[in-house]
Amino acid sequence: MGDPKNRVHIQSLLVGFSIIDLIAKHGKPIKFNDIHRYTQISKSNLYKYLNTLATLGVLYRDPKSGFYSLGSALIEYGMAAVNQEDIVQKVTPYLEEINLISKETTLLAVWTHQGPMIIKMIHSRAGLNLGGQVGTILPIQSAGGKLFAAFMEGPLIQDWIKQETRSFTTQEYTLIEKELKTVRKESISFAQEALAPSIASAGIPVFNYNREIIGAVIIVGFQNIIPSNTNHPLSRYLLEKSIEISSQFGFSIK
Repeated sequence: MGDPKNRVHIQSLLVGFSIIDLIAKHGKPIKFNDIHRYTQISKSNLYKYLNTLATLGVLYRDPKSGFYSLGSALIEYGMAAVNQEDIVQKVTPYLEEINLISKETTLLAVWTHQGPMIIKMIHSRAGLNLGGQVGTILPIQSAGGKLFAAFMEGPLIQDWIKQETRSFTTQEYTLIEKELKTVRKESISFAQEALAPSIASAGIPVFNYNREIIGAVIIVGFQNIIPSNTNHPLSRYLLEKSIEISSQFGFSIK
């Protein structure tokens, strides 16, 4: 393929993308003179670049203030790239690794309008009936349910939490609120008998670049095997995997 440094580049494209990069990193609308000051592009050429990028919808020029910001076309391209990310494809190798290390059933759950749903399952060698399968909607008391309740924001999750807890006693509601605070602090969740008697689960979040939860990886097995706190070696391993998996979607610890 050759050395990338020696490949031929189109200079005008590099200049155009340097302008886009500047505006994106600036974080707020920016005026023409500031773009000129930062880029040192001649004013006549800079005007041509900005006018072309605005015409394409890559940049937006406010007609009143004259300030420039990212345009709708660029946002659409970004959303298209996000939607093309196949979470199942990216997470499956990690599910397989966790399954081998833990020797327990490993699940991937994502959010749906009905609640957290299992979309991928790798069974344990014992082939236990764990009270769930692909398509199962997880309750809020489950490890996966707690992760979404703890980290997801917006009216959909609030409505789901309201529906899930409407029959709770005051004591049960206080307990789940306390557990969710712990999940937010520790970035791992634990559950007992949420799916079936004598069955426990532990789950870790999958975050995107904006620290938004896009999935949950969960291990399920008998209570005496699945960890119930962060001191367990398997819990520490899962926390490491959470960061590693999330990095595939742009997440980083700041």
